[in-house]
Amino acid sequence: MNQSSSRLEGLSEKIFLDRYALKDVLHQEVNVGDTVLVLTKDDPKYPQKEVGEVISIEGETIKVGLRNGQVIDTVIEKITKPLELTPEEMWDRLAKAIAAVEKPEKREEWTKKFREVLDDWKLVPGGRIAAGAGASDELTLFNCYVIPSPKDSRGGIMETLSQMTEIMSRGGGVGINLSSLRPRRAVVRGVNGSSSGAVSWGGLFSYTTGLIEQGGSRRGALMLMLNDWHPDLLEFITVKQEMGLITNANLSVAISNDFMKAVKQDLDWELVFPDTTDPEYDKVWDGNLKKWKDLGKAVKVYKKMKAREIWHTIIESAWKSAEPGVVFMEHYNEMSNSWYFNPIISTNPCAEQGLPAWGVCNLSSINLSKFVKDGQVDWEGLGETVDISVRFLDNVIDATPYHFKENEENQRNERRIGLGTMGLAEMLIQLKIRYGSPESLKFLDQLYGFIAKRAYLASTEIAAEKGSFPMFDAEKFLQSKFVQQFDDEVKQAIAEKGMRNVTVLTQAPTGSTGTMVGTSTGIEPYFAFEYVRQSRLGLDKQYVPIAKEWLEKHPGQKLPDYFVSAMELSAEDHIRVQAAIQKWVDSSISKTANAPADFTIEDTKKLYEYAYELGCKGVTIYRDGSRDVQVLSTEKKKGKVEDKVEAQKANENTGKVYRRRPKKLTGATYKMNTPLGKAYITINDVDGSPFEVIVNVGKAGSDVFAMSEALGRVSTLFLRFGEIPDGNKARLLIKHLKGIGGSGAVGFGPNRVESIADAVAKALEMHIDGEEPNYSIAATSEPSINQHNEHEGIQSIDHMHLHDDLDVPDGLDLCPTCGSASLVNEEGCKHCISCGYTRCS
Repeated sequence: MNQSSSRLEGLSEKIFLDRYALKDVLHQEVNVGDTVLVLTKDDPKYPQKEVGEVISIEGETIKVGLRNGQVIDTVIEKITKPLELTPEEMWDRLAKAIAAVEKPEKREEWTKKFREVLDDWKLVPGGRIAAGAGASDELTLFNCYVIPSPKDSRGGIMETLSQMTEIMSRGGGVGINLSSLRPRRAVVRGVNGSSSGAVSWGGLFSYTTGLIEQGGSRRGALMLMLNDWHPDLLEFITVKQEMGLITNANLSVAISNDFMKAVKQDLDWELVFPDTTDPEYDKVWDGNLKKWKDLGKAVKVYKKMKAREIWHTIIESAWKSAEPGVVFMEHYNEMSNSWYFNPIISTNPCAEQGLPAWGVCNLSSINLSKFVKDGQVDWEGLGETVDISVRFLDNVIDATPYHFKENEENQRNERRIGLGTMGLAEMLIQLKIRYGSPESLKFLDQLYGFIAKRAYLASTEIAAEKGSFPMFDAEKFLQSKFVQQFDDEVKQAIAEKGMRNVTVLTQAPTGSTGTMVGTSTGIEPYFAFEYVRQSRLGLDKQYVPIAKEWLEKHPGQKLPDYFVSAMELSAEDHIRVQAAIQKWVDSSISKTANAPADFTIEDTKKLYEYAYELGCKGVTIYRDGSRDVQVLSTEKKKGKVEDKVEAQKANENTGKVYRRRPKKLTGATYKMNTPLGKAYITINDVDGSPFEVIVNVGKAGSDVFAMSEALGRVSTLFLRFGEIPDGNKARLLIKHLKGIGGSGAVGFGPNRVESIADAVAKALEMHIDGEEPNYSIAATSEPSINQHNEHEGIQSIDHMHLHDDLDVPDGLDLCPTCGSASLVNEEGCKHCISCGYTRCS
């Protein structure tokens, strides 16, 4: 739909008005008929706003009619009045603000050109640019930053904390490499003590990020990284398996080529750290181990172990909970155009931009769905948009305010920009090419090769007019492994005209902006073409516009195979697409490899190594469900003696006995549809009666997973503890759980399920009555070797077809803002397909 000639509607309007439209915050005057944003949920961490129009004003009471039909009474303090109500008004502001840095005689020309590419969402500016350009001298136009690794001292850590806080408070995300901090238990001579380690200080940064979340609607986003040689590496890899230690940060391990070689050849790997007694340690050490060794400085070996053991720990953790991610940092630096003067030390929170210390993300995306005409790519229009977009982003460098002089110095020396794309999945559907197919890989090489060439040539043209970035060295720049991929035309242009920007291309996640525009986000496939949206009217099916349009034209038919969703693709398909695009992106890519629930640890290992072999700069996997593992644990196992003492005390004090779990149980697993997705309910028996209930819904680490697991544990405690005869205990549990309802239900008649609790009751009822259900059932036996305690694990699940009345997509979590099961994991971030909430940490 061409949205440039009409006001946005629904979720698109809400996102636009809330996040990007200019607002009256200083001299707010509200009149009858004004369009306003109303704070309807006054929660400091997850506030919720709705769009409406002022109906009447009586004293301090303002009556507002919301877009959803509801009429509420509110006060001026809970109202925000947008000054821009249409995209055209925002585009006018952005074009003028970004062209203002041109020479006076060129401003009118470039204002017009920028306005033309912004029109109809052909170029979609990054969120910080859209919200801040021409709006305030205090708002940064950069989405994210990497700040230097902390100096290994209390003062250095506090300085980093202050820098991080300042950036986040102004709307920027932050990446930090913790490898400069001495390992746990290392001697700190100044205080005659020992260090708490890099991971514990990472917990401080994470905790502070959580506090900043409470300050406004744009929440802090943090990436923490650790290099593969650091002695605290294993603790870092597994830290999220303990509740509450690091909860507000994404984690990634920086992997070297030597480490991957050691993995392949099954060699030993040393975990090392500089000798902190070196007299120049405080002055010289900055986290760069190679530089330290090149200076002839000594390192201390803390531990030696098989590289494969470390690699397996990374893989197993990623298999369980999608973290840590992996960044092939040495390969990244080999491909980096700044290899000769400014090494990449970390990535931003969503990992699409590897950056040096004080580097920034300067982002915008071309909407590829706008460049298909009559089933063919509009190469001319796309090329012209690329040319103008490069200049647009280069001008942002001069238009943005700088709050740290180090950041300004670095960015003006590099002039780093990141032009990306959104709407790739929609474009492929328009072209009738199946995402992930061999045909698509060939097309992607052509498409992104074209974009890269035009972008680099555009940067050389700007360099000829305005000068190259100050650190440009033609001979060394042309030695970059990325630049060497180009043909002679590009190389010759760089040699003759120079290069305006050290990097030009990035593939960022575009959850909010992509949803606002109404196209597929980033380079991801659609998560689903139909999904369930929860509202005050209950659950109803929603369709992606392009799918809805096709179905309306072809009533009664199924979508063609080129309409492929994220979960229909294999994990290898995701990685192949990532690699095909990565070839022509000089920074990096935010991309998730979605894998099915039965994807094994060995499958995950092969996938990560496949990504490395294909030349990807990093890899992240989301395994659907992660149903047979326990990710968060707050208790340690007690010894056998402690167990016996507690059991004896319970018996003496209450006369009731808590029965211990036998080593082997038999039972069944019931696969059932619920309003929050597929539930896998395992019921195990002792002496013919239910003894244990295990409930798994959603992904490990999600709120839905945690709540369903808690329900299973409490149900198990009820069944194991007490004097009620076994059969009656199960019946009493059914009585208490059956019929518990939420805001929606799935199914009809006897198959109607009101909630996860109701599903457990129905599964128990079928189990003890011996009924033949219309659900998938699988036998269960010995616990999995991956269990962490006696209550964990579904041993086997039969993925038979389930006849659902309303198919709720798997892999969705609860949105903290609207409460619906609509939170999608994509591109390293989460965004709600129901209300537009977005979070990248």
